[in-house]
Amino acid sequence: MDAQSYNTALSHLRTLRDEIKKMRAALTRLEADRDKQITQLTAYGKAKAERIAPAAGLSVADVVALAPSLAPDTLNHDSRTPAQPAAAFDSQPASHETEPVAQPSAAPTTPPADLPQPAPSAPADATPADEATPDSPRTLPSIPDGQTGDAWFTHTQGLASTRPNFTQQARSTVFLDTTTGVLIHRQQTHHLDLGNATAADILTAVFHTIPEGVERIYITAGDPWHRDADRYPYLRDAVAAWLNAPIAGWRTDTGRGRDRMAGHFVHARNPVGRYQRENGEQHVEIRSVGEWFDTDGDDPTVIRDAFVLLWQALRRHWSDAVIMGSPSQTGRDLWTRTIPTRGQYADGFPVLSEELRGLLHATAGQGRNELIIPPRVPEQLPQLVEYDRTFAYAKHTWKSPVGTPRRITAATFAAWSEKEQMRALYGCGHWQVRVTVPETWNHIGLLPAPAPGDRAWHYPATPGTTFTTWAGGPEIHTALTNPIQPWKIEILDGILWNDGKPLDDWAKKLKETWTNLSAQAQFHGDPQQARAAHLASRAVRSILLYGIGAFAQRPRMVTGTTPRSMERDVPADAEIIAFDDEHITWQKPTGFSRDPNAHPEWAAAIWSGARAALLTQRHRDDNTYAGALHTPPGTVVAFRTDALYLTQPQNWPYHHQPGDYLLRGHLTGPVPAPTTEEELLALRDTGRAELAHSAQEA
Repeated sequence: MDAQSYNTALSHLRTLRDEIKKMRAALTRLEADRDKQITQLTAYGKAKAERIAPAAGLSVADVVALAPSLAPDTLNHDSRTPAQPAAAFDSQPASHETEPVAQPSAAPTTPPADLPQPAPSAPADATPADEATPDSPRTLPSIPDGQTGDAWFTHTQGLASTRPNFTQQARSTVFLDTTTGVLIHRQQTHHLDLGNATAADILTAVFHTIPEGVERIYITAGDPWHRDADRYPYLRDAVAAWLNAPIAGWRTDTGRGRDRMAGHFVHARNPVGRYQRENGEQHVEIRSVGEWFDTDGDDPTVIRDAFVLLWQALRRHWSDAVIMGSPSQTGRDLWTRTIPTRGQYADGFPVLSEELRGLLHATAGQGRNELIIPPRVPEQLPQLVEYDRTFAYAKHTWKSPVGTPRRITAATFAAWSEKEQMRALYGCGHWQVRVTVPETWNHIGLLPAPAPGDRAWHYPATPGTTFTTWAGGPEIHTALTNPIQPWKIEILDGILWNDGKPLDDWAKKLKETWTNLSAQAQFHGDPQQARAAHLASRAVRSILLYGIGAFAQRPRMVTGTTPRSMERDVPADAEIIAFDDEHITWQKPTGFSRDPNAHPEWAAAIWSGARAALLTQRHRDDNTYAGALHTPPGTVVAFRTDALYLTQPQNWPYHHQPGDYLLRGHLTGPVPAPTTEEELLALRDTGRAELAHSAQEA
């Protein structure tokens, strides 16, 4: 580029700047006019927020925020007590709520300095020193005091996980590369003309090629839902528009039979489109293979072979195994088929009360994702080394919470002996604690604390910092017994279950399946079959990983499309996400359904154990330890769920067992310390490539 071109480009930028300012000003005026119109509508005595919302292109909550008088009666007449969380399901409870003040023990004991201390008593009007300030946008809920909170410690009546008494039916499946148009159906290969690769183009081409119909279309490459991404501000918006574009002769699936999955699932990378014929005779899903494993330009034939190998391997342990649409569906279905037919839980595993499930949803995070930036690490890293815990969650399924949970107050905990306290913390529990970082601490943070943002967490490590949080037993135990210095932990409240093994049989079978497929991938003489076996082993990992996540029963979003002429049919609790002259596209949360397989206590326990193992993990056979706390201060760069990024290589044992630390990448330095996730991922990919190149040369 010469000077003239440079100056011309600058002039064009100034023009764009001025146009953007004008457009923003116009948009502001339009929004102000819209808000004024909404306010004026309140003069009509029968005005309803659920009617106004779709007309304005807003959610009901947005309309109520502008015109509080339109709030439904259930919102205007709130019967909650001040100590009760705003809603059992809220991940962001109201900021005015305070933490309960623990009651002193009738006969207090003094635990040793390295054990959790009971919360001190305080006057009724006292404010905890670490209570969230007005500029802290997120606090965690607490269990209400007295009988209100005690009533949470039960199970939902008539709801339990039971062994199914039916055989799961397989669905006719095809594999489609939308880049090349190659379609694999059973042993046949077809070449399709997909046009613009819209959902309509795909359904038309597939059903023309296979007149008898299919029920599931896996997209192996091409990501057709991203074709118009440059027209939308966010990738998710482009996906929603692709899924909800009208298709002649088809409409959004509303579910059938035992399959309660209905409506599209909008996800930026791995969406699910569910469609049915207008006459209701055919149902089909369009899904991404990326739900199961990452592909690297693999041919659809290899991917089809991977699913065949996966099914064959699962059948060795489950005679009625069926591969369902997603790893999470498959994982939970296989687990239900391991529920014992004899013994204590022959009638099933009961589901916790909605209140406790909501509390766990709000207070039990998943993987640890943290980037540590200068000055806590050097500006120039001497190197960047990536370690990834192999099949990590499978390491933490041997023990899980079962039975009716007990509430352990600060007073109860203080009255216990030291042995009873440590047994409880080593058991299956979820604890509300006040944490203080030691004054001489110089390493990473150990316990998660709520950070601004929905379900966001950070890990305070500044000496002397005090914060209140919830954490699982494995993490609390690690904070108290870590190899550097014990942290001060004050128990405020807790939930304690009996130890059980509801997931052990399921996980053992999946681990054996993973081991067998991994061996095939390593020793098979046919490169194509070796690759298929590798992908199948990754699919087993996803079945366990996402199967565990499914137990958490996160609230999900469902999207739908309604003609503009029928805007009254837009659900009252839906948010308008797009609209044109003919259609309104909306999304709504499905919330917590009466799911018989909802066990967030199991997911929370596994996630807590996995986060603790990132800090310290004992290898009994080698009589050594691995983890972030066994590295020098200042050498930990980042955590990403199961992965640990360091500035120094470690001599940690690796025996191809679940939980072992595998060296995945090694980037020689000096390397600028990453300050964003994008920079970290770029360095990760470079480090993996460099390690692979070094291995080839060796």
